Amino acid sequence: MTNDNKKILGEERRSLILQWLKVKKAPITGSALANKTNVSRQVIVQDISLLKARNEPIIATSQGYFYFSPHDQENKVTRTIACLHRPEQTEEELNILVDHGVTVKDVSVEHPLYGDLTASIMVSNRMDVEHFMNKLKQTNATLLSQLTGGAHLHTIEGNSEAQLDEVCEALQKAGFLIDAS
Repeated sequence: MTNDNKKILGEERRSLILQWLKVKKAPITGSALANKTNVSRQVIVQDISLLKARNEPIIATSQGYFYFSPHDQENKVTRTIACLHRPEQTEEELNILVDHGVTVKDVSVEHPLYGDLTASIMVSNRMDVEHFMNKLKQTNATLLSQLTGGAHLHTIEGNSEAQLDEVCEALQKAGFLIDAS
């Protein structure tokens, strides 16, 4: 794909990044893209920003970057759910969701100064959850839900309303879902 040790420059590099993201269905890390193009990870971050500014639907997740293709989302249903739990229960919550076959697209909280804050999660299976939790530990980052005492929203995606109903029942049973009544 690339010449060994040859830095790929500007538009050619961004074109290749876009091509790789469109072809690969799994996220690609910034480090992997940097290695393929023989530039720094920071250059890749800037390239991704430029591509996003051109309205390319690239999503950054804890697993890397991926190209969001709307036609991949056909026949999917989404729902926003309100959850509440302690930080140490995050892995359990995410595993309940993915074990029911849904994708956790994002997490949102309402910040008193900034308003709604949303971050992409994009976990669909236990391996994704494990990777997310490992990244959380490695970076010593704070969960958005810690800004709000554990209250947060998730956008979840599944194949049917019935599937989303089932996962909500499981979350309710585990004590993670905020009761709407």
